[in-house]
Amino acid sequence: MLDVRRILLFTEVARRGSVTATARALNYTPSAVSQQISRLETEAGQPLLERHARGVTLTGAGRALAERGQRIERELQAAENELADYAGLRAGTLRIGTFPTVGASLLPQAVIAFRDAHPDVRLTVRSARIAGLWTMLENREIEMSLMWDYDWSRIDREDIVVTPLLDDPPALLVSDHHPLADRDAASLADFAHDSWITRADHHPVAEALVRGCRAVGFEPHIAYEAHDYQEAQAMVAAGIGVALAPTLALEGIRPGVNVLPLQPPAPVRRILLVRMADHPLTPAALTFAGLLHDTAAARTL
Repeated sequence: MLDVRRILLFTEVARRGSVTATARALNYTPSAVSQQISRLETEAGQPLLERHARGVTLTGAGRALAERGQRIERELQAAENELADYAGLRAGTLRIGTFPTVGASLLPQAVIAFRDAHPDVRLTVRSARIAGLWTMLENREIEMSLMWDYDWSRIDREDIVVTPLLDDPPALLVSDHHPLADRDAASLADFAHDSWITRADHHPVAEALVRGCRAVGFEPHIAYEAHDYQEAQAMVAAGIGVALAPTLALEGIRPGVNVLPLQPPAPVRRILLVRMADHPLTPAALTFAGLLHDTAAARTL
């Protein structure tokens, strides 16, 4: 098999018409260049140069190989330019994962900043529940993903890299007609005798509610199971019960609902950025991760 490095050296000799001139330009010795050309001729099985006192002349095979060498040079230069475009965020695709509450709160600011700064990078965002995000990460459909966990169910795998972004404490949603609606803050224990609106389908916030209530000594009475936080707010406004929701899920509060910061103890979830350990981040992903850190830091000020 032909050695590409020797082909490129031969192409330079063909371009300059002299072994000595090529050696001088590349800071080699003439004998080193001659040895490499001789090895290339052995690999090719035929002479490529005709040597004479004033330089070299290409054989027919040599001219054909020099033309191929020029094409290789152009392709290598194109590859270097493309890699430089990716490194400089002038090309490429970035695929990230998220989940609904973060997709509606933390993520948009980072997306806007990234697209403004790097419009030539195609950004794709996939939203799913945790199981779907894991599948996309493991299948390399996304480079990294926003995720969450609680104290009792930490994300802990040897094949991933987890970067915490911020804590997302819960808040209480109460009707503006509730007797405690005007408080600046409240505790779960204050609502031990209220009915509760929770999330359906074994949603993690439902477990957070039960654990939080049990921690202060009561079992919550569930009056309604909602399929999203907007539905939960509607039922709160209607007076069916009170609800627990992560702060990041409360970007838009409907009329008739008051939000009360929740005093400890309260089940706080962590917002995380997760990637597979054997999948180093591209320059685009590193840049986007930095924007997410900045956005999260601004929210905690």
